[in-house]
Amino acid sequence: MTLPRTSVARAFAPGHLTGVFRPEAGDRDPRARGSVGAGIVLELGAWAEARFTRGGRSILRVEGDGQDSWPISEDVARRLRPDAPGTLVVRLKHELPVGQGFGMSAAGALATALALASISGTPRSQAVQVAHLAELFGGGGLGGVAAILGGGLEVRRQPGVPPYGQVVHRAFRSALLVGVVGPTIPSPSVLRSRAALRRITKASHGWERLVKGPTTRTFFEVSERFTDRSGLASPRVTRTIAALRQRGAYACQAMFGQSFFALPRSTASRTACLEWLANEGDPTVEIRASTRGAHLVRLRSS
Repeated sequence: MTLPRTSVARAFAPGHLTGVFRPEAGDRDPRARGSVGAGIVLELGAWAEARFTRGGRSILRVEGDGQDSWPISEDVARRLRPDAPGTLVVRLKHELPVGQGFGMSAAGALATALALASISGTPRSQAVQVAHLAELFGGGGLGGVAAILGGGLEVRRQPGVPPYGQVVHRAFRSALLVGVVGPTIPSPSVLRSRAALRRITKASHGWERLVKGPTTRTFFEVSERFTDRSGLASPRVTRTIAALRQRGAYACQAMFGQSFFALPRSTASRTACLEWLANEGDPTVEIRASTRGAHLVRLRSS
């Protein structure tokens, strides 16, 4: 493949809220590792623009908003950069807070992978696997890449990415209340704690209900139970969730963040929840589910 002098590609990957999960890391092939569980794919996410200029010495830069380094996306860029000397610059833009359980690590990695795959001619399936492995070994998460290949309510029946994993997507049309109430929780600190993983595995008992019937009600019932039993929520998150439930909403912790997501079950519930959150001074937004998964936006060459 002969590359043009300059190639520019842009891709988008949606964010994701994990309601319940169970780690599944026993397979010898890491492409088949990850997690089972369920979550909601969001309309907001991460953008990656990759620009490759052929010639000269090989240079790689990954730039983003709010941080000096993006190690997981950098790993993806390093593995998928075109096989030719030149300068590669990847610019990331995250539409949701990083490190708060909104799947921004997986979204950034997958958007980077899709943008670079379009420049280098790498098959989409290989790009997805590279993003998954970078996320897995970089400590960003266990199933985020697989989850955001489609939109709506997702259920991960088998761990890993295609053709190893199996994910089912269902439409989800309701708007969620989403907010952050405290500092970030680094995912590696949880994923590398054996005690935390044991609690998570025990708390996920019964998630299989979603395999048989992936409805909105079942998702929130299972997710609330997981939030309450996993022991990951701070006192502030726990207090917020309890208040929203008292006002007629389903409410859960966004894994792994000092954050919450809630679904009011009526107009009156929505009003009551928003009023309480405003009085607490907690910034809250309403977000809908994405109707599609990660995708390439455009490729331009000169």
